[in-house]
Amino acid sequence: MRPALLSIAIVWLVAAACDRTRSSTGWDYMPDMYYSQAYESYTSNPNFSDSLTMRVPVQGTVPREMVPFDYENNPEDRAAAGNELVNPLEPTATFLDRGEKAYRYFCLSCHGEKGDGQGYLYTSQRYSYPPASLVSETARTLADGVIYHTITVGYGIMGAHGGMIPPQDRWKIILHIRENLQQ
Repeated sequence: MRPALLSIAIVWLVAAACDRTRSSTGWDYMPDMYYSQAYESYTSNPNFSDSLTMRVPVQGTVPREMVPFDYENNPEDRAAAGNELVNPLEPTATFLDRGEKAYRYFCLSCHGEKGDGQGYLYTSQRYSYPPASLVSETARTLADGVIYHTITVGYGIMGAHGGMIPPQDRWKIILHIRENLQQ
């Protein structure tokens, strides 16, 4: 009786080990999730009148943790940001340290170690336009709100970094520029 049971168990194990594909064990943990009934993002969806699966967010909604920025990328809003936005942070050691780290991560490759626009991307000729010098007399006279606006929505050849740099880190970068680079 035991050899028969052992033979049946071996045959059952071999049959269970056979899979549908070579990359699968043949066993599906939670098959209702493994074989999803969900529609793919760009496929047709009969549940909606426009047949689109990927929906547009409700107008006026804001994603979590996103801070709306009420200024557009134009000269008028840049000037308005310079007049209306004031750095809410004091230049403490903690904020300056974080500002330097954020500057190194986001700004150094273009604006350089000293903020003089001689970053690696320009000096290696990977980028043909010279980035702005953050230590020039022009940059020294810019209001903090103008720099914040520039970081957020871009200016000239500089792209927008508002989606990458949290608002508090933008202010800390400005503190680092003012206290460490422009001194």
